[in-house]
Amino acid sequence: MKLSEIKHKLNELETISFQLPNGDLVPNHFHVTEVGKITKHFIDCGGTVRHEEVVNFQLWNANDYDHRLHPEKLVNIIELSEKVLGIEDLDIEVEYQGDTIGKFGLDFDGTHFLLTNKQTDCLAKDQCGIPVEKPKLQFSDMQTGNSCEPGSGCC
Repeated sequence: MKLSEIKHKLNELETISFQLPNGDLVPNHFHVTEVGKITKHFIDCGGTVRHEEVVNFQLWNANDYDHRLHPEKLVNIIELSEKVLGIEDLDIEVEYQGDTIGKFGLDFDGTHFLLTNKQTDCLAKDQCGIPVEKPKLQFSDMQTGNSCEPGSGCC
């Protein structure tokens, strides 16, 4: 989800809720303790120099049960960060404390903001000798018949 998308969604909501990938909700007394731009300048295993930027939200589960972050307050925080930090309309990454700090993608299901799992990946598979995944075929999609000629689909 991009920064412009969350601002649009927040303007339509009365309350904010975040749902973890396991279905649990982040406690509703959470705080957004940081909004920032993270820049990653790196070289992949194939020798390609890469540059990535994301907007980072850090959610913190506070013991402050009397205050709730309202959508308009989060919009104000986002707009201030855009102005002061020069943040563009980038993808959002969310940090949330589990056993360690977890990094999540962000989506929306119409009610909750969904913290989505992120995965590592090799960005230079072609240079690392990692084979391209073979397409999975269904036996029902194969041609049937008595012929086992090349191209018939029987073998």
